[in-house]
Amino acid sequence: MFKEIFDLFVAFGRSTMFGYGGGPSIIPFYQNEVVNRYHWMNTEEFGQALAFGNTLPGPIATKLAAYIGYKVAGWAGAFAAVTAVVLPTALLMVLLVGVMSKLQNNAYIKGMIKGVQPVIFVMLAMLAYDFAKFAFQRSGGPIAFLPFALAAVFFVCVQYLKLNAVWGIAGSLVVGALFMRDAG
Repeated sequence: MFKEIFDLFVAFGRSTMFGYGGGPSIIPFYQNEVVNRYHWMNTEEFGQALAFGNTLPGPIATKLAAYIGYKVAGWAGAFAAVTAVVLPTALLMVLLVGVMSKLQNNAYIKGMIKGVQPVIFVMLAMLAYDFAKFAFQRSGGPIAFLPFALAAVFFVCVQYLKLNAVWGIAGSLVVGALFMRDAG
């Protein structure tokens, strides 16, 4: 049990420290640790955890850490994983607040940030591509195009009609329950 807790702390701590750009940008790192390195889940299970986590409020990084930590080692695992996500970066922010205010206008720092943004974009695109395999697979329901329709309607409503994403998530949960459930 101690080894699993230690491995959770290392996996989520390592991922968080390399995940520049916030919660969504660290998801590929989490996926690599959880699926490829430690084999706590397969890709489909990780995708389902990600989908479920995104239906709840709050940062995805802590929700995934808590869920996966709990699945691997119960409450102690959840605590270790969430601590590994929050503690290192919180300590760094507190320690670096003075340095950050002095360097915010530094041309090299601005250049570094601009340089890493395309890499973060690619990481998120790769995650979206991997996730699309599960998001758009045909369910046991009768309407094969429904996942695509849900995605298109959600995109239009949030991007162009400025509808709060919560309503789209709630609506998609209802549509999924009614029309996309597996028989049995």
